[in-house]
Amino acid sequence: MKPTLLVLAAGMGSRYGGLKQIDPVGLNDETILEFSVYDAIKAGFGKVVFIIRRSIEQPFKEKIGITFENIIPVEYVYQESSSPIAGLPPIPEREKPWGTGHAVLVAADVIKEPFAVINADDFYGFDSFAIMAKFLTTECSPEKHAMIGYYLNNTLSDFGAVSRGVCTSNESGFLTSIAETHQIIKNNQEITGDLNGTKVSLNEKTLVSMNFWGFHPSIFEYLRLGFIEFVEENKDHPKAEYYIPLVADQLIASDKAKIVVIPSAAQWFGVTYQEDKPFVKEALKMITEQGAYPTLGLWSK
Repeated sequence: MKPTLLVLAAGMGSRYGGLKQIDPVGLNDETILEFSVYDAIKAGFGKVVFIIRRSIEQPFKEKIGITFENIIPVEYVYQESSSPIAGLPPIPEREKPWGTGHAVLVAADVIKEPFAVINADDFYGFDSFAIMAKFLTTECSPEKHAMIGYYLNNTLSDFGAVSRGVCTSNESGFLTSIAETHQIIKNNQEITGDLNGTKVSLNEKTLVSMNFWGFHPSIFEYLRLGFIEFVEENKDHPKAEYYIPLVADQLIASDKAKIVVIPSAAQWFGVTYQEDKPFVKEALKMITEQGAYPTLGLWSK
C-alpha cells in the first residue's frame, strides 16, 4: 500500500498577510505546495489529504484542488477550533485553532495507511520525500515513527532571526528531545540562538525539525487521548496549542514508541513573511533551471 501525504494547509497567514498556501512562487506560477505534491508523487506517495478551513475552501480548491484531482487521489478535511473529536465533549469556542497535533487528528477517518505530514508553505526537496516514502513503506510500525531532520545551516534565513526545533538523538538515531530555540541567526560564521532566555552556540550541522513527520496510523488513537487531556487542561487558555513536537515528546517519554530522526541534506525554505517571497521565487527558478523540475511547468505533458 502506498503512503499518504497529509498537508497542513489551514494556517491563517496572519504574518504573511494573505493565503500563502495558494500564492504563486514558481517559474510558471506554481505554489510551494505544488512542488511538494509533485515530489511526493515522484517518490511514490499514493494519496494527498489537505487539512484546510471552511473559510478558504473555495479559493483553495480553485487553485490547488483542480490541479491534482486528475493526477492523484485527493481528499479534504476541515480543521476548525470546534472540530469534534470522539470521546470529547463539545470543544470550547475560541478564535485560534488548536494546533498541528489537532490538525493531524481530524484526518483520522480518511487515513488508514502510513503517512507523512508536511506544512503547505514549506519547500522540503525531493530527496526528503524519497527517504520518507522508503521509511513509510519498509520500516514504519506502531512502535516506530520518523522525522526528517534538516541541517540547521540549510534552514537559516537571510532576512533575520528564525526559530527552530533543535533535535537531540541517541546513539541509535532515535529522537530524545526537541528544544524550541528562538532568535537563531548567523553572524561571521557563528550561529547563535536563544534557548529559554539563554544565548547558546549552535553547530551548522545540528539537526532541526521543519515539521516533516512520518507516522503509522496507530498514532491517531494516541493523539485523540492526548488531545482530550490537553483540552481539559487548557480550556481556559485561548492561545494554547497542541503541537506535533509536544506529542512527540510525550510519546518518547511514555516509551510507547520511538521516532527515528532521518537526516536530509536538502535545502529547506519557506514563506513566513512577504519579504521571503522574492528569495523563494529566485531559489525555485534556479532549481527548476538546473533540471530538478520541468521548465514548462510541473504539470506540463
